[in-house]
Amino acid sequence: MIRRFSSKLNLSALLLLVFTSVILSSCNQGKATEKENTDKPLALPVHVADTSDAETIKNYIGTIEGKVNVEVRPQVEGLLQEIYVDEGTFVTKGQKLFKVDASAYQEVLNNAIANQNVAKANLENAKLEIERLKPLVDHEVISNVKLKSAKSDYDVAKASLDQATAAVGSAKINQGFTIITAPVSGYIGRIPKRIGNLVSKSDKEPLTVLSDVQDVYVYFSMNESDFLYFSKLKIKEDSIKGIARNNNSLNFPDATLILADGEEYSAKGVVDAINGQVDRTTGAISLRASFPNRDNILRNGSTGTLKISEIKKGVIQIPQVATSELQDKTFVYVLDDQNRVTRKVINIAGTSKSNYIVSSGVELGDRVVLTGLDKISEGTKVLPIHQ
Repeated sequence: MIRRFSSKLNLSALLLLVFTSVILSSCNQGKATEKENTDKPLALPVHVADTSDAETIKNYIGTIEGKVNVEVRPQVEGLLQEIYVDEGTFVTKGQKLFKVDASAYQEVLNNAIANQNVAKANLENAKLEIERLKPLVDHEVISNVKLKSAKSDYDVAKASLDQATAAVGSAKINQGFTIITAPVSGYIGRIPKRIGNLVSKSDKEPLTVLSDVQDVYVYFSMNESDFLYFSKLKIKEDSIKGIARNNNSLNFPDATLILADGEEYSAKGVVDAINGQVDRTTGAISLRASFPNRDNILRNGSTGTLKISEIKKGVIQIPQVATSELQDKTFVYVLDDQNRVTRKVINIAGTSKSNYIVSSGVELGDRVVLTGLDKISEGTKVLPIHQ
């Protein structure tokens, strides 16, 4: 019995020893594998820093307005009789837009013409009277006083005719004002009045607003630092090209307009006007850019994004995906001669598409890790894959 128990105890001890050996062996193998994996370099893509030209773009929200926005108002009072156009239609200069009831003005014109005819008859009678009295005075049949009186009547009749003729002209003008025509070519705005409404030149609202959009203005605001930067930039470029500077015009690069649908407008714009003062509240300067609108794509009241770009020559660019940020600082991971990672702080001078323009922190030829930044740290060994 004792022997049998002792034999079982020895067997258990032997099994325990074997099991412990296996566990220790597995742990040693795991540590060796872990160490091997740690020493194995990570294969990651790298970007070799080099110089190239970069385009930097500043965006500004702008409002589009026609160069000519004319309020169309009646010159005479009366009932609106006809509306010849619809809202949003394009009209040419001189085209009929509205008609005011002209019956009252036609009666005024008729009366003026009648008075003019009476005045003409009176003038003719005065002339005949002078012709009748003149030979009598010459033969001393009557005194010269009657002839002078007749000449005075003639002058009065002539003045009356002039007055009547002026009244006819005024009546014709008022009658002509009953037909309201387009003062310029452009697009019809909102028409608040309807046929039968009483209209007059003292109305607060115009009949409509006519916008000439063959050329348009885009109004936008720019902060003072950007304004000074672009002004100096254009002056420098013109000086290099030998272009004389015009002190009466703005020295700005050409502007590009991005429409509401995201498409770029085909024609370039010129920044040609400025509000002379900086807004104390916002610290911004109001500017205006002119664009041609031959295809009538741009409409009054629309909005768009104005882009002013600059080409920076020979700068170092780093893809934005290769950077990380911590406590207001931007870092990149650069490989040393042994392909080990070193973290560097960079200073950013601007952006160009998906790249940062770097002013310091990265030198020519530096190999910057592009992806996998969450897998590496200071001293990590990397197998570089050149892009």
